[in-house]
Amino acid sequence: MSKRAVRILLVVVVILGGLFVAADRLAVNFAENEAAEKLRTNEGLSETPDVSIQGFPFLTQVAGGELDDVEIGIKDYDARSGSDSIRIADLTAHMKGVKFSGDYSSATAATATGTAHVSYDELLKAGKSEPVSLPLGATGKVVGLSDGGNGKIKVEVEVSKGGAKLPKPVHVLSSLRVEGDTIKVHADEIPKKLEILGVAVPLPEGMVRDVTDFEQKIDDLPAGIKLQKVEAAPDGVDMTVTGSDVSLTG
Repeated sequence: MSKRAVRILLVVVVILGGLFVAADRLAVNFAENEAAEKLRTNEGLSETPDVSIQGFPFLTQVAGGELDDVEIGIKDYDARSGSDSIRIADLTAHMKGVKFSGDYSSATAATATGTAHVSYDELLKAGKSEPVSLPLGATGKVVGLSDGGNGKIKVEVEVSKGGAKLPKPVHVLSSLRVEGDTIKVHADEIPKKLEILGVAVPLPEGMVRDVTDFEQKIDDLPAGIKLQKVEAAPDGVDMTVTGSDVSLTG
């Protein structure tokens, strides 16, 4: 083969390669948009989520009937919490081994891992809405949550007596854990006594925990993913989520 023929062949290969890449990118963009819209509809989202299909080339993955890695990102997702809801500010999930049906109407991932974030204001909704009785006719109620450092949450309790708030709120450091689909907030230590109108009053532990300890159920994460781990962060709670055989498009 002459040098001129080789050059022509190389030019043709480069052109065809460029066309393949362009076609591949167009196809993946179309698939991402379709999957995002399907997810928005199925989950009843107010905004279309971000869907990113990783790996190249996309078309060969389609031909094999399985995508290597799909990432979804959802902003401001309202998950159910019993009869109420809780706003999840950011949720990102990486789905591996995504197989889809022959008519592309559904897709299921072998595994999924991700993260989610809930602000302290949202988590506070789980606190008791009504004041809880304390000794000497006083009442206590959780009114604030914040970062306590070292993975702890600082719980602020407002104590009232006869309708008047005590000058100083009570603060306790609490630990977080996940049990099933529920986040549990448990005080590490509770005050043994509380000064009420100048009187140091002993505080039964069970009575105090009725105020300080609470839980938040989250049982409606998208695509069937579940809570795995939770930890305190400066502006809220970071959650790790996971799942297997999870649905991407319904």
